[in-house]
Amino acid sequence: MNKITFATLTVCGGLLVSGCVQPPESLTKQNSALTQGNVQLTMAVGETTKAEVLETFGAPNITTRDGAGREVWTYQRAAQVSQSSAQSGYWTLILVGQSSQVSGFESSSRMMTLIIKFDENDVVNDFRSRTSNF
Repeated sequence: MNKITFATLTVCGGLLVSGCVQPPESLTKQNSALTQGNVQLTMAVGETTKAEVLETFGAPNITTRDGAGREVWTYQRAAQVSQSSAQSGYWTLILVGQSSQVSGFESSSRMMTLIIKFDENDVVNDFRSRTSNF
């Protein structure tokens, strides 16, 4: 086997094997599960377990205990939302010309807070969520 054929087979084999590796889930994608709609679809008082909450939303930001000694988890996620737009136009008449261009940029912040209380069997006892835009 000549060197060029061997090198070609080696490169193709390496590409084939590396294509089978699944990259880890990005932090952004994991954090995106914490939305108002996803909370309402996922959480059910008396049904959702602590393990299901962990699987859906990941680890909480804060864990505490309430006055009765039950575990309370708090999730907080912040996001910066930016949007830009541009418009341009041109029109002309026989001896008069004009050009115009309009552009804009808009930025806002969003905060999502979820507080979950668990009972003694590690099942959701109560939860509250809030979304703030500013």
